Amino acid sequence: MSYGFYIYGILTLPAPQDLNLEGLDRQPVQIKILDDFAVIYSEAQQERYLASRRNLLSHEKVLEEIMQAGDVYDGLRQRNLLPVQFGLLVASWETFTQQLIRPHQEELTQLLAKLSGRREVSVKVFWDTEAEIQALLAENPDIKTERDKLAGQPLNMEQVIQIGQAIEQGMSDRKQGIINLFQGTLNSIAIDVVENNPQMDTMIYNAAYLIPWEAESQFSEQVEALDRQFEERLRIRYNNFTAPFNFARLRLFSSN
Repeated sequence: MSYGFYIYGILTLPAPQDLNLEGLDRQPVQIKILDDFAVIYSEAQQERYLASRRNLLSHEKVLEEIMQAGDVYDGLRQRNLLPVQFGLLVASWETFTQQLIRPHQEELTQLLAKLSGRREVSVKVFWDTEAEIQALLAENPDIKTERDKLAGQPLNMEQVIQIGQAIEQGMSDRKQGIINLFQGTLNSIAIDVVENNPQMDTMIYNAAYLIPWEAESQFSEQVEALDRQFEERLRIRYNNFTAPFNFARLRLFSSN
């Protein structure tokens, strides 16, 4: 029984030759030329793919290996890859062409041009919330004194709210100061920046950067300098290479 084709991404021509990659269900990754684009796909073995860790990693691995193998001219990566969101299956190439490729040809061309010679990197910043509160109180003895009264004598609701608001504002200011420093240090290196929502309470910053291939060493040096500046206060997670999902937002390429 045929389940159609599982789509990983779209490339500009010329298409890569002699791919030796495995995709989902250990199927060989292939290229289909449609109009002016090369579509990366494998034969679908399921009617629908669950977003399991294994499947997600397989999807991303295909894209990253194709990007890593991109042709290099004058030290610059030239392979323009537009990643497709996980889970897209198409029943036939005719449908894919008529409903997706041709109606959005101009948008696809513009996005691929934007991604040419560029890569996505990401920075996630974490802190110890309790340690930051203690540091805030140590730096603001008036707030600490008022806070300590909570344990020593009854306070009315207005006083409790005022102390809570003072701590909340202080924490917000500390967080924003860190974010401002990261933005001021890293944003100027990037072509584009997408700031995503933190994924947990201890994460205070979560950003993706579209940078030129050749700028990665400069970018990583700045991340390392920030890490040294904050010593043990922050934990910085830096991903120096991924498919540019944050900069290839096409609503038509959705599995929903």
